[in-house]
Amino acid sequence: MKDIICEKIKEMEQLENIKVLHAVESGSRAWGFESPDSDFDVRFIYVRPKEFYLRLDKTRDVYPDVICC
Repeated sequence: MKDIICEKIKEMEQLENIKVLHAVESGSRAWGFESPDSDFDVRFIYVRPKEFYLRLDKTRDVYPDVICC
């Protein structure tokens, strides 16, 4: 699953023109309380190109939930 998650992060970097700086597992698996059907929650810190932050129009700097596997 780690390989799949890493591949999805790479895809998001390409699609959204972001650079992921740090990613961590969160949710029930991170706490050791997962069930057999638990999903994989990943949170990450990312940056966009500086031009994104310097724009004068309204922007949204969050990435929507991604469901992958």
